[in-house]
Amino acid sequence: MPYREQHKLRLAYMPWLYHTLRPKHAEWAREWQAEIQTALAELETVEIGEDVFIAPQARIFAEPNRTIRIGNGVCIAADCVLHGPLLLGDHVSVNHHVTMDGGRAGIHIGAHTRIAAYTTIYAFNHGLAPEPLIREQKVTSSGIHIGEDVWIGAQAGVVDGVTIGDGAVIGMNAQVTRAVAPGDIVAGNPAVVVGKRE
Repeated sequence: MPYREQHKLRLAYMPWLYHTLRPKHAEWAREWQAEIQTALAELETVEIGEDVFIAPQARIFAEPNRTIRIGNGVCIAADCVLHGPLLLGDHVSVNHHVTMDGGRAGIHIGAHTRIAAYTTIYAFNHGLAPEPLIREQKVTSSGIHIGEDVWIGAQAGVVDGVTIGDGAVIGMNAQVTRAVAPGDIVAGNPAVVVGKRE
């Protein structure tokens, strides 16, 4: 049915709509999601909570020792690339074209956090010594911790070793290179404090 296929595509790119579906649509959508999630769990080291939406176009890679844990009510949109280790708390929303790589130390994202489109979060880094070649240098990983109720704007970047406190807001295109305190609003490259959630 062309309408249903278009509806699936709409959900894939706007997954927050999944939790607002009318009963007649929710029935087929739940069956569709069960198929997607069962197939994923057979191929990757993932733990998936209840009432989760994962777009079929999302790319999720979780080898042994790089587990991805997905909490209840999480939405993962189309064209995301997620590589564990990664923990998504309950009701986290990951919009389309987000890329996250947990390196060795992993990424932890607290409940109710929103991550807008085209955000990049990398929990690893290359050495920068003049020799040897960059591709031959040691890769380090300290991990990234993002708190609860955080909003990360579109096209933002978060580098390895950063902690973002609960309730913080990261502006569009911001590049987060140091810790962000709870409730701070940051913007720019590198990101600096421009306000506070009161």
